[in-house]
Amino acid sequence: MNDNTTPASGKVQIHDPFWSEYIRLVREVMVPYQWEALNDRVEGAEPSHAIRNFKLAAGREAGEFYGMVFQDSDVGKWLEAVAYLLETKRDSALEEIADGVIELLAEAQRDDGYLNTYFMLKEPGKEWTNLAECHELYCAGHLIEAATAYFRATGKRKLLDAVSRYADYIAAVFGAEPGKLQGYDGHQEIELALVKLFQVTGEEKYLELSRYFLDQRGQQPHYFEQEWEKRGRTLHFPQLSMVHDHLYSQSHLPVREQTTAEGHAVRLVYMCTAMADIALETKDAGLLEACRKLWDNIVNKRMYITGGIGSMEQGESFTADYDLPPDLAYAETCASVGLIFFARRMLELEHTSKYADVMERALYNTVISGMSLDGTKFFYVNPLEVYPEVLGKNKNYNHVKAVRQGWFTCACCPPNVARLIASLGDYIYSTKGDTLYVELYIGGRTARIMNGISAVIEQISSYTSDGKVRLNVTPEQAGEFTIALRMPDWCHEVQVSLNGQSRTHHAGNADGYIHLTRKWVSGDTLELQFAMPVTAMKGHPHIRQTFSKVALQRGPFVYCLEEADNGQRLYQLRLPQGNEYSLAEEAGFPEGIRTISVSGRRMLPEAGWGEELYSSGPPLKSREVQLKFIPYFAWANRGEGEMSVWIGEEQQR
Repeated sequence: MNDNTTPASGKVQIHDPFWSEYIRLVREVMVPYQWEALNDRVEGAEPSHAIRNFKLAAGREAGEFYGMVFQDSDVGKWLEAVAYLLETKRDSALEEIADGVIELLAEAQRDDGYLNTYFMLKEPGKEWTNLAECHELYCAGHLIEAATAYFRATGKRKLLDAVSRYADYIAAVFGAEPGKLQGYDGHQEIELALVKLFQVTGEEKYLELSRYFLDQRGQQPHYFEQEWEKRGRTLHFPQLSMVHDHLYSQSHLPVREQTTAEGHAVRLVYMCTAMADIALETKDAGLLEACRKLWDNIVNKRMYITGGIGSMEQGESFTADYDLPPDLAYAETCASVGLIFFARRMLELEHTSKYADVMERALYNTVISGMSLDGTKFFYVNPLEVYPEVLGKNKNYNHVKAVRQGWFTCACCPPNVARLIASLGDYIYSTKGDTLYVELYIGGRTARIMNGISAVIEQISSYTSDGKVRLNVTPEQAGEFTIALRMPDWCHEVQVSLNGQSRTHHAGNADGYIHLTRKWVSGDTLELQFAMPVTAMKGHPHIRQTFSKVALQRGPFVYCLEEADNGQRLYQLRLPQGNEYSLAEEAGFPEGIRTISVSGRRMLPEAGWGEELYSSGPPLKSREVQLKFIPYFAWANRGEGEMSVWIGEEQQR
């Protein structure tokens, strides 16, 4: 990066030893690869036909719709990722491709504004008859998000104007007025998208439509049952009970009355994101309180240590408090992306570091676990324990893969990862009043207006490897404002040096941040050294699956054991308390990332067990072994094998 480059106010140009490679992968590998996948040009990968469906709808080609009912959304998410890339670095070739896609979407759009290839091609005339299952408003939402992002990046209005026409059409169909449909989508997404459309256009009607969809959810009589009766009790997904399982779509209660995270995990966090958006825009205290309760239930009782959410394959859903099986975990990549959206909105509502802590946990673990280190293969599901020999045989594990896939029939996760990483600069800082909050310690450069003064903040970070961060502060003129440094929840000691004067902190202020208020001048430098010990983390005593086990964490990274380093039967391994850890940097992992080695034990049966399945034979013996742990995000990049985040802890005698 050119150090003399000053980005537009509020935008961050990322230059980071860890994250720059991921952004390069998104720009040079993932987005081009996904473009090929959307056009069915990836050999051996599941076909998409998403682009071809739009060509059929536009009349450019003849044929039949192919794919899932929500296939259009993959194009929207891909376009959104492209927009974020263009916002930080213009690319005429990529922009030309995107403009071509937008032209295609505009051609496919009906005169009344409607745009959904499934219903236009496969079930014309049945629009809005199956909101419970058929994702019409969900697909519309992703097109709206793409349009707002593309307009911000390029200033081009073609797609923005198209989705505004679509949103106006939706507003003419739905509402409390007589003759309108009083429904809402089965999969939340339109709600948060409409807030973005309001923010770009300034049109209050889009904000009110978002609030309407939220407030309508969970009202009685139940809309999904009414429309099911009206269409003759037909189902699109007969294997799922989307019509009658109201918990699945969070339509069991009005949103303001919901206190526990229920149902499909992605839907829940998308809904919460929109609730937080509306609470922020309208100062709705009831929605804010509902957001707090749902947040607390997710994070304190229903979230994996990796920031994954959704512990059950059936319905891709939450189950019960403290039910977090590592081997059966669903932990969909999209759900952690949505959790980050929710966390970011909560930071805007009330600035406490607990939201950024979860944002960091999900980002550094589950989200980037969802893609291979080369950016071409993906996990939909992110288990915390895998035994390949049972996969394909025990149907309870049908959702679990031991290696990442090239593409999916339901391909929501890869473009979701791409759009989040492409927009990562939006998550590093927050500004509130005259305070600049540092949420994530990711290297880069940004320009901010602080207390009326333009200031450039340059962050130089090796946070992921050794916990060191430097902030160079360059205001145009001397001026007073506050820089608030997040104290990560994994860290209990940080040395903060301001222009060479050091102070050690063991905690942040009440909000979890270290606040530094002063008259900043050009050349001021902050240096941070976060202590990064290896920590043996334990689960809550009510999590039966992790009781008496530990998981290692260093910095923001959760670690795991892999068969490639530790051999088969990882369940035999034990980690004694108090042993010394050693760190190493190894080839094949991202720059600066350390592996952890520690002396452990392998529990073994006596020789000569024989063929008996059960026996009262002698007690287990053990032998000392060297255990190696790698960051969880990097597992499954060295071939198929066992993996486990949790390991039995051996008590000191």
